[in-house]
Amino acid sequence: MAEQREPDLATQRDLHTDRPHPARVYDYLLGGKDNFAADREAARKGLRANPDSRIPPRENRLFLRRAVRFLAEQGIDQFLDIGTGIPSAPNVHHVAQGINPRARIVYVDNDPIVLAHARALLTGHPGGRTEYIDADLRDIDTILGSAALTDALDLDRPVGLLLIAILHFVGDEHDPWALVERLLAALPAGSYLALSHLTGDFRPEAWAQVAEVYRRRGVTMQVRSRPRIERFFTGLELVDPGLQILPAWRPDLGEPTDPAPSDDQVSVYGAVGRKP
Repeated sequence: MAEQREPDLATQRDLHTDRPHPARVYDYLLGGKDNFAADREAARKGLRANPDSRIPPRENRLFLRRAVRFLAEQGIDQFLDIGTGIPSAPNVHHVAQGINPRARIVYVDNDPIVLAHARALLTGHPGGRTEYIDADLRDIDTILGSAALTDALDLDRPVGLLLIAILHFVGDEHDPWALVERLLAALPAGSYLALSHLTGDFRPEAWAQVAEVYRRRGVTMQVRSRPRIERFFTGLELVDPGLQILPAWRPDLGEPTDPAPSDDQVSVYGAVGRKP
């Protein structure tokens, strides 16, 4: 990997560059340049605990694209992507508007560096619309009450809710199941939830060490078991093939990874569910 430089932003105010942020750590693990020393240190320590730590972010991005393609092919033309992360093309609007140019996407993240890039890069087809909300997943009122959301999306029509690789950064004390339930309650029947989540089912000791690395730097990471991840889909109709390790979820909708990673290397479950 080339020598890393600090992102060239007009201002670094409120970026909290002294501690890692999940979006910037993921950016580093994906080979990006929009991260800081604290992010790289956390990522490198995580890699020492689990040398395969670059694989989950890559598979998450591939799953996101397959899930969006699937939803767009079902006629979903509105998307709410919470925990957007630093843009990595093709992003949600590229995939959705590639199928339906009139698709509308609202991105949500709470990192200023993501906001800076979103304003510059998350612009879609002129027939559709892209908006950005600066908010934390745990602040449901801010998200649902945002003018950017209500102006861009018609909440009387089905929406694709995307929660990709974000809920493992929400501890049990914040009841992530209740957060998901509140979001889904605001969406009409026919909406979908696409979700992915780290699991410790395959390498519990390694992921416990990775989580401890992040905890010491002020970042919550809580891997969960398959039954606890399935709870997020309570009341929804799971789309075939149900909850799977990511590469096994509709691989025909994307480009296969060669060589295909093992389940324990990926250690992320994903699924799509429909609100009846």
